[in-house]
Amino acid sequence: MKFNHLIQINDPLNPLIDSLTREQLWRGLVLRAESPRLFMPHLDDCQLSEKSMDSVCRALRYGDLVIQDKVIYLPQIQVIYEVPAQGEIPASRMSMTIEEPETDVLFVRFEYDDGKPEDIDGSEAFYDNFRRSAYQEADIDTIRIIREMTQRGSLH
Repeated sequence: MKFNHLIQINDPLNPLIDSLTREQLWRGLVLRAESPRLFMPHLDDCQLSEKSMDSVCRALRYGDLVIQDKVIYLPQIQVIYEVPAQGEIPASRMSMTIEEPETDVLFVRFEYDDGKPEDIDGSEAFYDNFRRSAYQEADIDTIRIIREMTQRGSLH
């Protein structure tokens, strides 16, 4: 399943939405990678290793299931999550890209690729639609949490 969607961050025409700077947004996206339990309450644990300015390796524990992944940073532009094939989990990739079509008008593009072919039908297509919806809701929550943390001043 390949899937992407955009979330608008700043809207100069809507004064009810507090604007975020690119730096605040970037810090929030990095925080999601390095402190994922703040964004995913169902995650039991996350251990970081091989941390550098460009990437971090993680071990995410959901009950008995442990998923290894690598997060790659393109500073102020993109966060890429790469999950290598492991056990019954196929290789997959997700990215969050900051887009700025106009000055101070920010969006985040979320892109997913689970490595499976696009031409599926039946129950697999049903589950992909469910996954798309769940991913989109999780991404909306990510931006909501980043906004809340910025308003509280806890993203510094």
